[in-house]
Amino acid sequence: MSVQLPLNIQLRDDETFASFFVGDNNTQAYRAIKEFSRGIGDSFLYLWGTNGVGKSHLLQAVCHQAFELNIPTVYISFQEISSLSVEILKNLEKIPLVCLDDLQIFAGNAVWEEHVFHLFNRIRNNQGPQGRLLIAADKSPNQIQIQLPDLKSRLAWGVTYQIHALSDQQKLDALKLRAQCRGLELNETVGHFLLNHCPRNMTELFQILEYLDNASLAEQRRLTIPFVKQALGL
Repeated sequence: MSVQLPLNIQLRDDETFASFFVGDNNTQAYRAIKEFSRGIGDSFLYLWGTNGVGKSHLLQAVCHQAFELNIPTVYISFQEISSLSVEILKNLEKIPLVCLDDLQIFAGNAVWEEHVFHLFNRIRNNQGPQGRLLIAADKSPNQIQIQLPDLKSRLAWGVTYQIHALSDQQKLDALKLRAQCRGLELNETVGHFLLNHCPRNMTELFQILEYLDNASLAEQRRLTIPFVKQALGL
């Protein structure tokens, strides 16, 4: 059975469990999320952490894993659909596994909050293999600026995991892992150069790495500091 993705919201091919660098502080969360993708453990998980720590990566990894197991799933980023109607949430409870990303986007919007609250209840009321929900936001259930009390209380029902930022060495290791998954050689020297001269947010670093990968393929050149300087205009 294929993954159902409304409105052409596409999963990134490189956002998988294999390409996610865990780090010591995220080991427990990573294991729980991986089990969740296989239908094991709690039926509701809430992930939170600052921008760029890998929450979206993990949600998409869950969808990839579920797809391999023939579990219908849906991934929705409120960042991508914030200008659309709440009708996008209609009938999502019929999909066994629902992943909602960037929950903070609609915090304070009464209409969206009410519809997410009702979706939450419909998912929770499902029986059998259905009724699994994974939510990600930039703040914990207690800190997120949700105004609807009933929804705020619902968000605290599940198991909550904070996704922690990586240390500099872990960021370098994460870059090398992502490069390896892309079939790209990234040595320590070039990795340190990227960390010292580019934004330190992992989302942006991965975007830069993807750009460099495409540039190196186009010009048939290895990733060296002179080439990186040229490609990035540094």
